[in-house]
Amino acid sequence: MPATNSISTYQNVAREALMLLENNLVLGKLVYRGYEDEFSKKSNGYKPGATIKINKPAKYTWRSGRTASPQDSTEKTMDMTLNIVGGVDLQFSSDDLTLKVADFNKRYLDSAMLTVATEVDRSIAAEAYKSTWNWVGTPGQLIDSYADLGKAPQRLDEMSVPASERVGILSPADNWALIPNLAGSFINDVNKSALQKAKLPLIGNIDMYGTQSVQGHTVGPLGGTPLVNGANQNVTYDGTNAQSLITDGWTAAAANRLKRGDVFNIAGVYAVNPVSKQVLPYLQQFVVNADVDSSAGGALTANISPAIITSGAYQTVSAAPADNAAITVLGTASTIYPQNMVFHKNAFALAMVPMEKPEGAVKCYVESRNGLAVRIIAYYDGVNDLGNWRLDVLGGVKAVFPDLAARVSGTA
Repeated sequence: MPATNSISTYQNVAREALMLLENNLVLGKLVYRGYEDEFSKKSNGYKPGATIKINKPAKYTWRSGRTASPQDSTEKTMDMTLNIVGGVDLQFSSDDLTLKVADFNKRYLDSAMLTVATEVDRSIAAEAYKSTWNWVGTPGQLIDSYADLGKAPQRLDEMSVPASERVGILSPADNWALIPNLAGSFINDVNKSALQKAKLPLIGNIDMYGTQSVQGHTVGPLGGTPLVNGANQNVTYDGTNAQSLITDGWTAAAANRLKRGDVFNIAGVYAVNPVSKQVLPYLQQFVVNADVDSSAGGALTANISPAIITSGAYQTVSAAPADNAAITVLGTASTIYPQNMVFHKNAFALAMVPMEKPEGAVKCYVESRNGLAVRIIAYYDGVNDLGNWRLDVLGGVKAVFPDLAARVSGTA
């Protein structure tokens, strides 16, 4: 009988895998992780593509004077889908089955769970930036000063984002451009978690982290002189905070003329403070929610966020765009820009859920803790005397409140 400290104690390995996953996450520790229980209410278990409804709090407008004017308090909902599906598969000889857990971690598990954690972080970073419309600074410029970075918390202040629980992520290039200009010094300890190693000094009440998981966004090919096609394209709030915008003037017949994650503004359409509704001194920015082609005549209808709402509790803009109002896209066509971000923890959510134990799987162990979960299934190849292990994770990422976030680039 194998010793109790060998890797034949599969549940111990599952626990180690979960610990390593948590230890290697950066973004996964910076976002909200409280929706896992919603998935547990499903009677058919956890399956890729499963969705839950997330409630979004109601907003209100100020009443001036003594006369009451009751407002609708109906909460809107949005879907969160389990869209992180995958894992890492290991194979080793039967001789390795006598390894101690610590030796097995060093040879196999450490690297495997780093791969899993990196993919989870990358999924969060990609969904986060592609859903965020606020983008401060000049695309293509490195963040190499406190003033550069400060534009992000300034934008959050202007949007009435709570000052507590603000965090940020920087690409390696921006991280190393900024570090020499920070006062004081700090030393990373090799025994710290990935999150602790990535941490910069507190900057402007923001916990900043340098991470390779920051994504690069490639601006669409653009082209032409894009204009709003038709006045009065404002809508009422429906919970999605998205709408279609009809435009023209683009270069004709091009695939992905605008790409998901592109950001633009419209002449004459200014942002407003979401609480006071005060008009702010900059144009409202909009993000493209899906890749979209231009027609043979240069027309293009894009799904965008936020919705163009001109009054009421959910007002987003000073006025609806005029017909033929000019559209300006941030960045240069077909150019890649790192998507550094500053955001409140509640802007984005990660839900990782325990997976089902499939019928026929004898050595199957599922571990979950602190909103994270890992499943390990071991099976034997008797022909080749090889042990096969699959490590699986299932989760979802959602931009719940992207108005609590801002992308940030440096300034010239």
